[in-house]
Order: sequence, then C-alpha cells, then structure tokens
Amino acid sequence: MDMHIKFNGKSKISAEYKGFSIKTDQSERGGGEGSAPAPFDLFLASIGTCAGYYIKSFCDQRDIDIDGIEITQKMIYNQMEGRISGIDIEVKLPADFPEKYKNALISAANSCAVKKHILTPPEFKISTI
Repeated sequence: MDMHIKFNGKSKISAEYKGFSIKTDQSERGGGEGSAPAPFDLFLASIGTCAGYYIKSFCDQRDIDIDGIEITQKMIYNQMEGRISGIDIEVKLPADFPEKYKNALISAANSCAVKKHILTPPEFKISTI
C-alpha cells in the first residue's frame, strides 16, 4: 500500500491514495491559507468518523435507525505538555434506542481501527532514497 504525498504550493500538501486526493493546508496563523483541514485536524477527524462508522455498522446489522444519534468528540488539551492528552467521544442516543444495546454500541465504537493503531502504534521509519 503506497500513498504519494505532493507539494501544492505554500503550505498546501496532498496525499494521493486509493484514487483520492486528500488535501491539507495550515491555518493562516500556522502560515497557510486555511483552504483545507490541517493534517492534525484530519487525524482527529479520523478518530471520530471511524467510531461513527462502527456505530453505524452496529445499528445497520440490527436494523436500528441511526436518526437521532449524534456523536461529539471532545479533545482535552494539556497546556503543560502542549498536546492533546485525552479524547472523549460522547454518543447521544434517541430516547427509543434499545437499552439492551447501549453497552454493545460502546464496544462497537471502541473497535475503531484508528483507535487500535493509536493504542498499538506502528513503527515509523523515515529514509531518503
């Protein structure tokens, strides 16, 4: 699996992967134009959208309507460390969501592949050729 990274002027960088062009930019404060999400924003979004995918799959398999389900991802920023030290994902369920599935829904969200890779990170190697 190869992903090709391209420089597109100023702070704009894109990733070509599986036929998609994933565009990034930095905020104006960060020296960019703010024309696309920053790479770190995409990283954070991948966590919440991955959990959302597993929640939707769980509901689809049980014929549970997803209307009314809302997911909010909150980042806990540690000023001293200068980084996000925690992520809370809150799943708001409609009143008619079956009680018997609530814990299983949380387990499904915890199955997120992005989260699994964060908890057991791959080895990174950077080289020149």
